Amino acid sequence: MIAVVATPKTVLPAPPGRNSVRIIAGAWRGRRIHFPDMPALRPTPDRVRETLFNWLQHSIADTRVLDLFAGSGALGLEALSRGAKEAVFVEQFPAAARALQEQLARFGAAAKGRILEMGAARFLRAPREPFGKPFDIAFLDPPFGTNALTEYIPLLDSGDWLKDGGLVYLENERAAGIPPLPGHWELLKSKSAGEVGYHLARVKGRK
Repeated sequence: MIAVVATPKTVLPAPPGRNSVRIIAGAWRGRRIHFPDMPALRPTPDRVRETLFNWLQHSIADTRVLDLFAGSGALGLEALSRGAKEAVFVEQFPAAARALQEQLARFGAAAKGRILEMGAARFLRAPREPFGKPFDIAFLDPPFGTNALTEYIPLLDSGDWLKDGGLVYLENERAAGIPPLPGHWELLKSKSAGEVGYHLARVKGRK
């Protein structure tokens, strides 16, 4: 059974502490995203997110986005702030999923975000139809040190999760280099910052 985190009845105040990142631009510019203290939770750095959304600036409005390893939800929330119409957040840790749902409520955006408390592999191996139409943009930012992109890119590609022409953001350890891509994906951008490697690809259609 898939756990969908329920919308809180009351909006809780933002928790204190250092575990927060800011929304860079859009409707929620400057507001903070708060997340629990968890070793595996590593939000995409501000510098990297700023570059990523510069890449996406003409492609984000009215899109349906997938934040596959949601964690803090920074990527999906930044997309909503900049005009995406809907975001699906997949997060396996209950504390992080609850914090993300509370964050959406604080932003007054609970109706725009769907949070699924489950692992990424389980989500991608499920039929797509119950989760709606194929996505315009997918964010894949798995925990470092797992070489997870080599597993999850084929799962994402084979499950009809993305529209033809859809965009995929991939983040990994810089030392790992560009992950292997399906033959019908086109690598558009690739950069690094510190220990982070990040890449943008387009799905060009299956051959």
